[in-house]
This record gives sequence, C-alpha cells and structure tokens, in this order.
Amino acid sequence: MNIIKSIASIGSVVSVSLLALSQPALSGEVMDRVMESKVIRVATNSGYPPASFLNANGVFEGYDIDVSKEVAKRMGAKAEFLNPAWEAITSGKWGGRWEMSIGSMTPTPARAKVLDFPAVYYYTPAAFYVHKDASYETISELNGKRIGASTGSTFEYYLQHELELDTAYSPAIEFAVTPGEVRTYEADSNVLDDLRLGDGKRLDAGITSVPTILEAIKANYPIRILGEAVFFEPLAVVTSRDDPEFSQKVGEIIEEMRSDGTLVELSQKWFGTDLVSTTH
Repeated sequence: MNIIKSIASIGSVVSVSLLALSQPALSGEVMDRVMESKVIRVATNSGYPPASFLNANGVFEGYDIDVSKEVAKRMGAKAEFLNPAWEAITSGKWGGRWEMSIGSMTPTPARAKVLDFPAVYYYTPAAFYVHKDASYETISELNGKRIGASTGSTFEYYLQHELELDTAYSPAIEFAVTPGEVRTYEADSNVLDDLRLGDGKRLDAGITSVPTILEAIKANYPIRILGEAVFFEPLAVVTSRDDPEFSQKVGEIIEEMRSDGTLVELSQKWFGTDLVSTTH
C-alpha cells in the first residue's frame, strides 16, 4: 500500500507561519539559561516508536531523540530528556522544567495560543489499524465501533471530530469515521496492547501514525493497517512563549538541518523513508 508520496518541502514557509501564530512576551531568559548551563532539557514521549521510545536499557532512542541531540549540539549544549505527561507539555505551563519539546507534536491553532512552534521538522500520515484477524475491509465499517487513541493527541481529536489544522500547511481534514466509543490511553503502546488481546476483546480498532503502526507490526503485534491514510500531520518543535530569541534560534537550526540533509538522513535512519519533504 503506497500511502506516502513525496512533494517539495514547504518547511521554511511553515516555520514562518507557525511563529506568526503567537506573540511571546519576554526575551532572553531561556537562551541565557541554556548558554550558561550548556544543557537543553527536552520533554518528549517514551511510547511513540520509532520517533521516541525507551530501549531495553531504559535509554531514550528514536528520530525525535536524534533531532533533539543535534539541535542541542549546534547550540553548544547537551540534550537531557524528560518524559512528562502529554497534557503537561500541551498545557504550556512548563514552569521552567524544560526548555524545549521534540515529541512529534502537531501544531494546532488551540495549541499555538499557549506554545511556540519554531519549525516543522517532519510529516506523518495517520491511519486506522485493526487486529489481523478482523474482518473489516473498509474504514467505513468502523462507524459505531470502539476505537482507541492516545489521550490529548491529534488522533483523539480526530476521533472526536474536533481536530483543526491550519490548511496553510496541511490538507483539509475529512472525518471518515464516527466511533461508537472513543477510548483514550496514556500512550499508543497501551492501545496496541489492548488490541493485541484479540479482535473486539477490548477494542475494535486504533488510530495513530503509520510509522508507529509499522513499528508495532515489526515487533510482532498482530495488527494491520486498514485503508489509506486519513490525514497527514505536520510535526513541530515546541518551545515556550517566554523567550522569542530562543525560539528563533531553534527554528534557524531546524532549517539548517533541513537544508544540509541532516533531517532527511535521520528520517531514513528511523523510518526508512523521507518524511521530511513529504505531506500528501
């Protein structure tokens, strides 16, 4: 199934649009802290392979992790990783606990009210998945079914028919399914664990990014993708609204990494394809 088609990158245009969505109030504090400590604390997600996950030794790995390390390196700092609740990141109430989040977050108008999005660094298709023994042949058969998603994610908002993406950097969304029940979980891994118990045991289907589904299949989860991608989401680096200087610097570094091929190289490493210059 070919659901990833490359087009010309629009990352630079996107980063400008995202910065325009919010107006930070203060300047310099975060940058000064990073320059003094030589450390950037990065909030990420431990349950979103291959973008970010804990390996067998309890160490963070993945695309997001490598991108974070490279951003920190280019600022003369070292990345340290935290794994807060997703809602703590999206709330914008960081309280100085971390300086940046690289955890595959989709920029939305609502999130832009409390967060800065200096740059988009890759795109992913989202799709439904079911147990491999399920009889479903089309997405429409999921209407009225129990569908799982990670809480506070764009996937949950899609199921609730509440997802809004700026059409300047993402195609218009069509809600293809109306679930009978939306079940939310702390992470995608929890959704996958419930679905692996059997078709219809606890869940009828789940929804997440295609790379995550493919990674689960690779790890012998008894699931399969159902139908084509239902939407494509841009994923952005996230900073607080407290320091426009720091946000601008992070955005510039991401664009450097796009221009010199670093982002594509890391995408190929972790996803096996170019998701940097891919949207739909």
